[in-house]
Amino acid sequence: MADLSAITPIAYLKGVGPQKADVLKLELQLFSIGDLLQYYPFRYIDRTKFHKIKEVHADMVGAQILGRLISLQELGEKRGKRLVAQFRDDTGSMELVWFQSIPWLKKSLKVGSAYIAYGKPTAFNGQVSITHPEMELFDNKEKKIGNLTMQPVYSSTEKLKKFNLDTKGIQKLQQTALEAILRSLQEPLPEYLLEKHKLIGYQQALLSIHFPQTVHDLNAAIRRLKFEELFFIQLRLLRNKQLNTQKYRGHRFDQVGNSFNTFFNERLPFPLTGAQKRVMKEIRLDTNTGAQMNRLVQGDVGSGKTVVALMSMLLAIDNGYQACMMAPTEILAQQHFAGISALLGEDICTVKLLTGSTSTKERRIIHQQLEEGTLDILIGTHALIEDKVKFKNIGFVVIDEQHRFGVEQRAKLWRKNSIPPHMLVMTATPIPRTLAMTMYGDLDISVIDELPAGRKPIKTVHFFENQRLRVFGFMRDEIAKGRQVYVVFPLIKESEKMDLLYLEAGLENLQREFPLPNFKISIVHGKMPVKDKDFEMQRFVKGETQIMVATTVIEVGVNVPNASVMIIENSERFGLSQLHQLRGRVGRGAEQSFCILMSGNKLSKEGRTRLETMVRTSDGFEIAEVDLQLRGPGDISGTQQSGILEMKIANLTSDQAILSEARNAVIEIFKEDPGLAQQKNGRLVAYLAQRGPNISWDKIS
Repeated sequence: MADLSAITPIAYLKGVGPQKADVLKLELQLFSIGDLLQYYPFRYIDRTKFHKIKEVHADMVGAQILGRLISLQELGEKRGKRLVAQFRDDTGSMELVWFQSIPWLKKSLKVGSAYIAYGKPTAFNGQVSITHPEMELFDNKEKKIGNLTMQPVYSSTEKLKKFNLDTKGIQKLQQTALEAILRSLQEPLPEYLLEKHKLIGYQQALLSIHFPQTVHDLNAAIRRLKFEELFFIQLRLLRNKQLNTQKYRGHRFDQVGNSFNTFFNERLPFPLTGAQKRVMKEIRLDTNTGAQMNRLVQGDVGSGKTVVALMSMLLAIDNGYQACMMAPTEILAQQHFAGISALLGEDICTVKLLTGSTSTKERRIIHQQLEEGTLDILIGTHALIEDKVKFKNIGFVVIDEQHRFGVEQRAKLWRKNSIPPHMLVMTATPIPRTLAMTMYGDLDISVIDELPAGRKPIKTVHFFENQRLRVFGFMRDEIAKGRQVYVVFPLIKESEKMDLLYLEAGLENLQREFPLPNFKISIVHGKMPVKDKDFEMQRFVKGETQIMVATTVIEVGVNVPNASVMIIENSERFGLSQLHQLRGRVGRGAEQSFCILMSGNKLSKEGRTRLETMVRTSDGFEIAEVDLQLRGPGDISGTQQSGILEMKIANLTSDQAILSEARNAVIEIFKEDPGLAQQKNGRLVAYLAQRGPNISWDKIS
């Protein structure tokens, strides 16, 4: 809404004023008249249909009936006083009941006259009635029969209702706003786009979303406004990608040299999967264009993302550049360092680890080697982005579990060189296609959708609390084979004290079942000092303890190939993606691994769906799609920090087809008119000038 009338403060709208404006800002974040018009109804009361009395039942949201008022009787006393009407049509009769405004209703309602009654049916003693129906006198001489519209219903709050801003109050404001500024609002989409995609105009869409005359009008308005919202998100993302490609020159990696070839031919522990080869080819092409690469690689735990990242870093080294890898936790950084060092040996290139625990003496050595250019690969945590860390020539950056880093943290790595390094961001959290198109629309996306040969699928089962003795027996059998077991408890911020008690009670239970000296147990949770946590982790990693009792601190960054059993307590309290991440902690060795989901006997519908999904499939992308349907986009992968998913009307779960249509429309526009120089795209230029392509990669990746 570029129009000045749309950005007029809401306090200036007739019927609002300073007090109502303040509560609208506080409760609904509505600051302008334009904001109000984009506050859409969440449902509609369908007044376009009439029901016969015999069709009316208590499960209906509302019923509209044309009938005759047969009698009117005042019953009861004091608080129990009520007005009861017998209402009849040609199929039967029912009661209409009022508990308020009885004197006024007795005067205004006419026995023997025809009325249109509307309200929510309820059942009592087998009889259906309507309490406090809306009544409209029916005159069959008029051409219009009643209020045949779709009435909007708006979300409200207790504070708003105190200012008479319930759904009817908001309806009145919407009507006032439309009367005041609708005709001045300009169409933001080009005419050719409206014709091609059969979209109604903007003014008509706003009018019909708030006050639709028919279901057809409403559907046309919804489709138009969803398309527009998704179209402009994609326009900004793809324009930003286009500008980044033009603006940021990239290091050209045109050599495949000794480091890469030695590793590939002599050190690679297993053949690359087809998916790994495909992604490496995409990275090779990207890094040889002379433009900066921004690529997201997603793949399940164990799919081989780290090997792809390592080979990409070796490519940088062969072309005379340094590389670094940033991980969200010290444990994960240490594991990357240990794994990569073991793969490379001592003769391919130099690798160092930099974390908060690195000694001052070692830091000085690392800083010096980086600036001299004698250190090839630096692996670390947030310590990598400190101002003291200066590279001679950084050319390639890998960010693992990218959603765990803040915007500014990632951007600092970009600034470590005058020419921004190529960026490879990795996530083991599979992202549904619709979410990826919206969250990461200006990144190139690669998917590693194969597991290395020889990996056995993890067997997942669901047990209720009354089956716990079977689980203990199974744990003993696996430990007797020399295996190790994780037992994970939830730890949710709202009830940390209660959950910690659960964990401690669970620990006591396990200590009774698995006593010293035959069994040893590690315990790790987020409340422990870092040193104690690392000590307990290392005991488990070294095989000194058989059971690891933990909270979700082990969700990311624990790699113990000998651990073959993951038991998740109160599993119904976890989100699907978190359950999938935890399951990925096992299945890293050659032996068969198991995931046991423990739950109480009472499960919500959503809880049952989550656990059934986990048992049914290990496909991370299928799980992510179910998770998106259950939770919505705002909760997945830290998407709320991006700011671009604050949609007014579109829904990524149900609007996949419209999203694809909108994205393809943008792609076609840029293909035909890369600079948006054609006159027909003037409205798009005006939109970008107002809103700007202000979503940059480091803000949303």
